[in-house]
Amino acid sequence: MRVAGSVRGVQSWVLSQDGLKQCLAEFRQELPWVERLDVTLGQVVDPVSQSASNKDAVDPENDFQREMSFYRQAQAAVLEALPRLRKLQVPTRRPDDYFAEMAKSDQQMQKIRQKLKSKQEAMERSEKAKQLRAMRKYGKKVQTEILQRRQKEKKNMLNAVKRYQKGLSDKLDFLDEEQMPSQGNKKGSASQRIKKGPNAKRRYKNQKFGFGGKKKGSKWNTKESFNDVSGFRAKVAHNKGPGKGGKKALNKRPGKRARQKMKSRGR
Repeated sequence: MRVAGSVRGVQSWVLSQDGLKQCLAEFRQELPWVERLDVTLGQVVDPVSQSASNKDAVDPENDFQREMSFYRQAQAAVLEALPRLRKLQVPTRRPDDYFAEMAKSDQQMQKIRQKLKSKQEAMERSEKAKQLRAMRKYGKKVQTEILQRRQKEKKNMLNAVKRYQKGLSDKLDFLDEEQMPSQGNKKGSASQRIKKGPNAKRRYKNQKFGFGGKKKGSKWNTKESFNDVSGFRAKVAHNKGPGKGGKKALNKRPGKRARQKMKSRGR
């Protein structure tokens, strides 16, 4: 039984081999080389080691060695095929005015451009949103720190006020500390105002109204002002100045009868 099975296997192998050869003969076409452009090479010389590379020299598990062997094989095939093509007067370079249609239409390429553009815009929006979130997070952190610092300062000031009220401390430094934060950014401008002095409006008001203090009764007579008669002028006081009746006579309004007479004369 074993001998019969082996004989059948050999017969099937011979028949399959003959069928493959027959199929190969049918597929084979006797075409010139310029139509086939097939190049078969043997061992390729490594330009670095100047030795023929074989299958044992290339490690199939090493990606770099495997790709370099493919590269050298293709380069050697091109170097062998180019002289044969030139000998057959087949052009190997693309002309300068050569125009080849693209594999994809302009509409398809426009769709691809729009898709790439939309992806880029989405990435930019995402990046901007990420930056805004980071800025908000940082702003909240800074705001929290400021609020905590203010609460701490307020607590310290209240404790200082309580200590002062209970008589445990006689220092009022906490009042100066309260004013210092409000003057923080205005320090430069305040120093400039001190250097420049008050403006014209402030100087006029100071000259007109003074600098504060008691205003009521400021014009009352005193014993010294009552006895001082150096500024008294009798001619002015009794209407004996130049003209009719002194200074007041110049601005005196005529009486009613005199005004009626003046109107009748004018008519």
